Amino acid sequence: METRSNVITFKGNPLTLVGPALAAGDDAPNATLVGNDLQPVVLSSFLGQRAIVSVVPSLDTPVCDVQTRRFNQEAAALGDDVAVLTVSCDLPFAQARWCGAAGVERVVTLSDYRDGAFGKAWGLFIEELALLTRAVFVVDAAGKIAYAQIVPEVTDEPDYQAALDALRALA
Repeated sequence: METRSNVITFKGNPLTLVGPALAAGDDAPNATLVGNDLQPVVLSSFLGQRAIVSVVPSLDTPVCDVQTRRFNQEAAALGDDVAVLTVSCDLPFAQARWCGAAGVERVVTLSDYRDGAFGKAWGLFIEELALLTRAVFVVDAAGKIAYAQIVPEVTDEPDYQAALDALRALA
C-alpha cells in the first residue's frame, strides 16, 4: 500500500501516512466502520446527503474534543440533509461514553478500530501510531469530495470555516 512522508507532524516530528492523497473532485472511498452499537456502518449509506467527515486521532484528547464539539455545535444550523460524522480509532464504547459526557448528540461517531480500513482508504492512517490523522472532508450528496484538509500538525485544529463554507456552497 502507498505510504506518504512529509505530510504531517506530531509535535514537530514527521510521521508517515498510509493510503492515497485524496483531493476535491475525487470519489469518497467507501469503507465499513463500527457504530456505537457495534454494528457495521457503511459510508455509502450516507449517499444522498451532504456530509462533513471530521477525522480525529482520539476523542479523549483536547484538540479532538474541541473539534468534535465545534462540529456538533455547527450541525444544529446545517439542516437535516447534512450528516456530520466523526471518525477515530477509539473503541465504540469510548466514543459513546465521550459523547454522553460531552453532550454531543448531532455528530455520528464511527470507529475504525478493527483494521484501519477507512484510514488506509482515505490516506489518513498514521503508520507509526496506528491512529488516524486530523482531517476534515466535505462530501457532496453524490459521494464526491468537495473539500479536503489534512491538518499538517496533528495537534492543531482544522480550518472550520473553510469546511463549513465548502459545505454551504453545495446547497
